[in-house]
Amino acid sequence: MPAAECYSHTIAKGGRTVEREQIARINELARKSRTVGLTEAEAEEQQRLRAQYLREFRASMEQTLQSVRVEQEDGSYLPLKKRTVKSEK
Repeated sequence: MPAAECYSHTIAKGGRTVEREQIARINELARKSRTVGLTEAEAEEQQRLRAQYLREFRASMEQTLQSVRVEQEDGSYLPLKKRTVKSEK
């Protein structure tokens, strides 16, 4: 499956779901951009839909990671700690 068409309709929990129609539209615009190109309005729509998809995916992933517990050597379970990434300069 081409990278532009790998969006899934099962990305979110807790009421945050990108509808199948929106995913289909993202994929349709990706196909069109590779073949005949997009109008300015379509390019803006594509950016908006992709941004919405990423926001909802990240929120879903964050929620999933918040529920993960790591077993410690003493048998207790602690939540994952959010790690900050140091940027390379």
